Amino acid sequence: MTKLSVNINKIATLRNARGGNIPDVVKVALDCEKFGAQGITVHPRPDERHIRFKDVYDLKAKIKTELNIEGYPSQKFVDLITTIRPTQVTLVPDKPDAITSNAGWDTIENQQLLSDLVDEFKAVGVRTSIFTGTDLKIIEFAAKTGTDRIELYTEPYASDYSKDKEAAIASFIEAAKYAKKLGLGVNAGHDLSLENLHFLYKNIPWLDEVSIGHALISDALHLGLEKTIKAYKNCLKETPELLD
Repeated sequence: MTKLSVNINKIATLRNARGGNIPDVVKVALDCEKFGAQGITVHPRPDERHIRFKDVYDLKAKIKTELNIEGYPSQKFVDLITTIRPTQVTLVPDKPDAITSNAGWDTIENQQLLSDLVDEFKAVGVRTSIFTGTDLKIIEFAAKTGTDRIELYTEPYASDYSKDKEAAIASFIEAAKYAKKLGLGVNAGHDLSLENLHFLYKNIPWLDEVSIGHALISDALHLGLEKTIKAYKNCLKETPELLD
């Protein structure tokens, strides 16, 4: 079964726009769990422009599903992970000023860095995932770090889906098959939506997890959070149901 992890960064962005605690990030995370999400994802950035480091501590104390913390491995981030000990850490190569993740790691160039991080996080019981593209050599070197999983960066798939979905998915199928052959778990994330999620799942049904934030939170403005989470989980079925 492919799990749905809801990225709640956009909830924090909305809260931070006015100060105070509306909407309440922790309450939204708990609502996501109540409505069926199987995990919560956050990405605390150095400037704390959405999720704050305090939010991560608050969430760890409350949520009951899997907590996935994404981020660039600055020393502050590494210290957070080894202290919080979430279910999973997803390492991304973002620069501090990046608007959002826009590329996977060069696992060849950063082999030693990533290997050391994987060792450190696994030593405290944290499952590790490395954000990558679909290049098979990059995935091969990700496996050499000892990581548990990779997360495929799916923006190229999402961008090309409406033009030619078969062509858009091809490299992702190959990459996911290769990762599986190497013994890696496979996650996916970035620009996944109600439009393109089921086709991804149908072609890569062994995905462990998808992490979705922007599209899901945007859909929730129209459908409500409960119906939206149900709709996204419905995409992760071999035969989706007809929903009201």
